[in-house]
Amino acid sequence: MAALATAELCDANTTLLASGELRVLQPIFNIYGQCRVFSGPIVTLKVFEDNVLVRELLETRGDGRVLVIDGGGSMRCALVGGNLGQLAQNTRWAGILVNGCIRDVDEINGCDIGVRALASHPLKSNKKGKGEKHVSVHIGGEWIHDGEWLYADSDGILISKRELSM
Repeated sequence: MAALATAELCDANTTLLASGELRVLQPIFNIYGQCRVFSGPIVTLKVFEDNVLVRELLETRGDGRVLVIDGGGSMRCALVGGNLGQLAQNTRWAGILVNGCIRDVDEINGCDIGVRALASHPLKSNKKGKGEKHVSVHIGGEWIHDGEWLYADSDGILISKRELSM
């Protein structure tokens, strides 16, 4: 799939922006990973300072999907590290959006995936296995639903109710 620039998608889809079918996330995320531009259908996950379900989902075939993790915006530990970044690459996820922190930044930056997160933090998360998969999450000022589409590049992150084309 050819990379679609978020600015061009916004320019070409003013009607979808006005209706709320296309939304722009607040510019609060840092860019990590080798893929600066990525897109794909969304799989949602809601956890808090616990990454057992993150690993569980990343162990499944990604098939170009994007894992959107609502970590509650916690800045007290990391939900994704180098091992999970490598796992996501190996299982063919297009990217990961973390409403929280990552760690092992140099390792993640070596992975052939796109990652967006609020910050980095050296402390690993808990391992209790608590959280919810495939639920609506509120991140970056917008509700994001399982099965929607995410488009990310250096300009920002878009969420669309359906796959977009130019």
